[in-house]
Amino acid sequence: MRYDWTVEEITKLFELPFNDLMFQAQQAHRMYFDANEVQLSTLLSIKTGGCPEDCKYCPQSSRYNTDVESELLMKKDEVMQAAKVAKEKGATRFCMGAAWREPKGRAFDLVLDMIREVKNMDMEACATLGMLDAEQARKLKDVGLDYYNHNLDSDPDFYKTIVSTRTYEERLDTLKNVRAEGMSVCCGGIVGMGEAMKNRAGMVAQLARMHPHPESVPINMLVKVEGTPMSEVEDLDNFDFIRTIAVAKITMPSSHIRLSAGREVMSEEMQSLCFLAGANSIFYGEKLLTTGNTEADQDQALFKKLGIRPEERATASSRRVANA
Repeated sequence: MRYDWTVEEITKLFELPFNDLMFQAQQAHRMYFDANEVQLSTLLSIKTGGCPEDCKYCPQSSRYNTDVESELLMKKDEVMQAAKVAKEKGATRFCMGAAWREPKGRAFDLVLDMIREVKNMDMEACATLGMLDAEQARKLKDVGLDYYNHNLDSDPDFYKTIVSTRTYEERLDTLKNVRAEGMSVCCGGIVGMGEAMKNRAGMVAQLARMHPHPESVPINMLVKVEGTPMSEVEDLDNFDFIRTIAVAKITMPSSHIRLSAGREVMSEEMQSLCFLAGANSIFYGEKLLTTGNTEADQDQALFKKLGIRPEERATASSRRVANA
């Protein structure tokens, strides 16, 4: 396993002929995974809108005039019912997201209780709650959290043009606090924000140089939302997105590469190429925080066409062994 990828090396991967890139990605994928299994996660926004950050892509920012309204933290019974439905539909991991800069006070205590209950349902628990200090990371570990999601969004250069309220270093510090407690990391980024290929290569390099690699790497296609500064950016070519999936798989072969936001508008053919490129995890269900997602029944129909089956739950520790 390599942890010393350079931006130049990764750029050369992006520039490979498409068939050669896909062949390398499929070879890398089969070293660590069953090529016909996909891990299923469900994501629920437990606290929507009103975020003080200024991420230019995000409809949950209080700085932009979008259709997303600020809501209070969901009640635990509602969250548990959503987790129950997710499990019944085949999800093995339940992810809870809150539009916070960082968790605070009583609200954080309530989320800790939700995580305990999800674990009691014999599901993996994941959370994305903003920045964490060392003490908050410890508390999440103590209640059994398996994964913490904190995306880098882009490479350090392009990041400066899309977020000013949180530094790149602060994102990395949160990930260090999560790792220090032995939790697994879910960390990826967004493509299609108007970045150059060198920025996508730089983002993959940041992720692929982490030791160990993130256990889950969500690759998001920008969902353009009216009212955000990025609502009018030019669409990314589909093949550039698929290439990003493939390069992530080659450089982080033992990681689950998650086909994430934007899937709702992807054709079955495009999603199939993403699976061929090494994507082997999806968010499963009708919504991703505030944006739409492919219906579970549609996913099942596509899986049947492709001969894909849901991955059985694996332990976080077994994935870390593969990353060693």
